[in-house]
Amino acid sequence: MNSSAYLVFAILAIAQLGFCDEVNYKDCGSAIGSVNKVSVSGCNKDMSRCILKRNTNATVDIEFVANENSNALKSVVHGVVMDVPVPFDLPNDNACSNSGIECPISSGSTYSYLATLPVLKKYPRVTVDIKWELKKDGSDFVCILIPAKLQ
Repeated sequence: MNSSAYLVFAILAIAQLGFCDEVNYKDCGSAIGSVNKVSVSGCNKDMSRCILKRNTNATVDIEFVANENSNALKSVVHGVVMDVPVPFDLPNDNACSNSGIECPISSGSTYSYLATLPVLKKYPRVTVDIKWELKKDGSDFVCILIPAKLQ
C-alpha cells in the first residue's frame, strides 16, 4: 500500500473513532435554547441507555437553536443516580471555547456544541442519567438528560 492509501485509511479510522449517533434524550428545562438533536459516541436511538465504558472518553454533540443572545455559556454536567445529582468534572467548562461554538451566541441561529467527557476508571458501574446543561448567568440555556450505564 502506498503512503496516500495509508493516509486515507488513517483519516477514515480517526473519523470513525469520533463518530456520534443520535440518541434518545429528555429535555429537562431548556429555557433559552431549543434542542434539535443529541448525539453520543458509541450510542444510538436503538439503545435504551448509552453504554459508557470506564477509562475511555465519551463525545457528546448537542445541536440547538438559540432563542436569545448570549456573550458566554458554561457547561455543567451531573450524573443523576437515584434522583441525586453527582457533579462530573469537565476538562473545559467554557462552552464557548474548543467546543465548536464561538460566543457571542445570536438569537435564531443554530449551534452544535461538541465536548468530550472522560469516563474515569474510578467511577462505579452504575445506571445513571447524565444531566448536561449549558448555562447563561446561572439559567439553563439548554438542559438535557441522557440515559446511560457506566461499565
